[in-house]
Amino acid sequence: MKTYDTIVPVDFWNPDPAVIDRAARLIRAGELVAFPTETVYGLGGNALDGAAVKKIYAAKGRPSDNPLILHFPSPEAVESAAYVDARAKRLMEHFWPGPLTLVLPARDCVSKEARGGLSTVGCRMPDYPAALAFFAACGVPVAGPSANRSGRPSPTNALTVAEDLGSGVAMILDAGECRVGVESTVLDVTDSVPVLLRPGGVPMEQLQEFLGEVALPVGANQLKRSPGTRYRHYAPTVEVRVWVPGEAFAWPHAFCYMGVRAPECEPAREIRFASYEAYAHGLFSALRELESSGLPIVAEWPPEAGLGRALRDRISRAAGLS
Repeated sequence: MKTYDTIVPVDFWNPDPAVIDRAARLIRAGELVAFPTETVYGLGGNALDGAAVKKIYAAKGRPSDNPLILHFPSPEAVESAAYVDARAKRLMEHFWPGPLTLVLPARDCVSKEARGGLSTVGCRMPDYPAALAFFAACGVPVAGPSANRSGRPSPTNALTVAEDLGSGVAMILDAGECRVGVESTVLDVTDSVPVLLRPGGVPMEQLQEFLGEVALPVGANQLKRSPGTRYRHYAPTVEVRVWVPGEAFAWPHAFCYMGVRAPECEPAREIRFASYEAYAHGLFSALRELESSGLPIVAEWPPEAGLGRALRDRISRAAGLS
């Protein structure tokens, strides 16, 4: 297996202060540092520095109108980059640290590049001690989309980051596998009724229980406030087909399979998960592993409940259905 000098191990709970300081100095110097979170690995740059943010887009091959999520070490730190009202503060108190991104009105100090030219910005505090130590040391908001080539399955370990981005990143903080495996939920709280822009690690049901009414997006103007909503994402190099259990389906002659239920035909290779939560956790790594066969991948369509909503979103985008 190839080794990469850019990968630097860090302890999940107690990262080496010298390593964190080195990574933070790179961010303040306008360089890019990949970092772990509970969802996927992010590709970090100084959100206040337009030139640094342009490096993120270039490294990923990402459209520049696709806004980035800003990462913070505490709810209080968000005030430096966005306007936070009482409802947003309640959400932060309840769900942070955790896989929930809040779309808020941006302050002028946030580069237009990080905002994708919008007046809003997504803000998040991951549930990952090593990442929080890194953000605190940076002293600036860290813009960080998933640390992969644009359109590819998101990375849940440091080696995948290195294989995708190579010399495009100065340093990769390696704290092991991400435990959630799908990106954060993105909730727009700039209007009277919150809007779920992207399903993710916090299920819709939890948001509804806490907030009451939560709307779904209507039209491109709302969707453009969140990454991962307007372009094909998460796609392996082979075709992905969706199997809905109980419905008629034309099984390929030769295929790979991933899902919880047993497929109706014998696959050349399969990855079976014990639960839909495990399916979400392993989705991106399974897509990358199975694509090496060169065969189409059949993915089970999960129930629309809990993390199933996020799974459906990622699978449909990998299959080019949305």
